Amino acid sequence: MKSIFPDIDKSKLEDFYILIGQNVKRLRKEKGLSQLELSIMIGQKSTSYYSNCENYKNKEHFNLEHLFLISNVLEVDISEFFKEIN
Repeated sequence: MKSIFPDIDKSKLEDFYILIGQNVKRLRKEKGLSQLELSIMIGQKSTSYYSNCENYKNKEHFNLEHLFLISNVLEVDISEFFKEIN
């Protein structure tokens, strides 16, 4: 069966995940929190997993639940994670 979704350039998807990780990192640092502190605050038991998501290491990335929780902890609108960095 043919997919109804157009082919997505994988590099664009990776760039998207990298952008989100960079924005999470920037906003976390602006609030003065470490990766450990923020990962604990969102209920993530593995700081290395959190770090991998922030840096898109091993192709690990934040999911919507992570972004929702992080935006609440950092007190920022979730849309901040999707903005282009100048």
